[in-house]
Amino acid sequence: MDGRVVLTDSQRRVLSELARKYVWWKSPDEALQYPQRILLQVMNLGDWDDVLLVEREFDKESLRQLVHSAEAGQLNPRSWHFWHYRLRLAIRPEDVPPMPERRTG
Repeated sequence: MDGRVVLTDSQRRVLSELARKYVWWKSPDEALQYPQRILLQVMNLGDWDDVLLVEREFDKESLRQLVHSAEAGQLNPRSWHFWHYRLRLAIRPEDVPPMPERRTG
């Protein structure tokens, strides 16, 4: 999923609602320009109901792509591991790849 993804009306409504809660520093319209940011915020900070809402609205493959493309700092260690198991990207602890790191220079 990237910034060019076409959202359904239902997905747009859900993301707008979630943006108010998880991307509070932007208006929902501004946040909707980057749907992946909203989703990653929910995947990182979301309560259980919001996680289930995201899983109902977005297919697993799209969520897997978000995890694969997550940048350093977008998911904390707990969320990184949770989503790898939840999306069946990993089965054993050794299957979870290292978290993305910031590169300097």
